[in-house]
Amino acid sequence: MTGVRVTAGSALIAVDIQNDFCQGGALPVPDGDAVVPVMNLYIRKFSEVGMHIYFSRDWHPLNHSSFRSAGGIWPEHCVQNTRGAELHTGLIMPEKKVIIEKGTAVDKDAYSAFQGTALAEQLRKAGIKRLFIGGLAVDYCVRSTVLDALHSGFEVFYLSDASRGVDVNPGDSERAIDEMLGAGAVETVYEDLMWQGGP
Repeated sequence: MTGVRVTAGSALIAVDIQNDFCQGGALPVPDGDAVVPVMNLYIRKFSEVGMHIYFSRDWHPLNHSSFRSAGGIWPEHCVQNTRGAELHTGLIMPEKKVIIEKGTAVDKDAYSAFQGTALAEQLRKAGIKRLFIGGLAVDYCVRSTVLDALHSGFEVFYLSDASRGVDVNPGDSERAIDEMLGAGAVETVYEDLMWQGGP
């Protein structure tokens, strides 16, 4: 895919690039740290041209239902106000950014940045119609965020170069990508993008 123009009404969503999902974290995504420098390319450019930038993060209470200790399937991760829940220290944090916290209710999981948050309303209020989405992990939170964005009526570009998957089951990431593209997302990398006023 080439020649994707980033125009007014576009926004970037960096999904769950948190310490616990990267090397040394409680639930590391294989090669998860590799998304940081690539996502920074997008963050820097979106910031330069004045586009909206959103960061989602898991922000779980201590006894969240997704944790094995509470009968869930995951180890304890991204507990509120811990280092593991913080966004990766290598990420560029522009002054004008919005952080979306999800999974904050004890009894509800939230893979999607839209689930249980005001993200859709914030995007519509800002006049956003086109979303560029990447992060961690392809087969869970990125997939769910992309699908919910599409179901909410947004045009969606999946940033394959700024995303990595868990692959709990072999092929999970490939299946997630096929599902996203089948639902209408467009697979995109940084080199495909064209910016207001030129490349």
